[in-house]
Amino acid sequence: MSANAQGRGPKRANGEREAEILDLLQRAGDALTPGEVAERLGGEPTYSTVVTILTRMHAKQLLTRSPRGRAYAYTPVTDDPGFAARRMRTVLEERPDREAVLARFADGLSSADADLLRQLLGSDPQPDR
Repeated sequence: MSANAQGRGPKRANGEREAEILDLLQRAGDALTPGEVAERLGGEPTYSTVVTILTRMHAKQLLTRSPRGRAYAYTPVTDDPGFAARRMRTVLEERPDREAVLARFADGLSSADADLLRQLLGSDPQPDR
């Protein structure tokens, strides 16, 4: 009998489940145990699947965990912009020519984004005199 025939929704990819759980943890405002995560997800996926996903996310250093009773309570290591920045750094670190990658990235920025980046780097463009 298929999962759909048993009244469950279609099986979702692990990446989708991780993103869903990460979003839930970021919105929670506090660390959650696997039971609390499973409850907030409405029981799908199962408790054991939630434990597996949280354990994998912890191993990937996406989450920290601390003991709470007989379980661990999990919290994200950063917020959504922080995760985006980590992905960008990972891509940059995987390439042998950092200068070329950064130059291409900068060339593709809008004027507003380039100005914002200059401001964040502490080198505001000089006004025309």
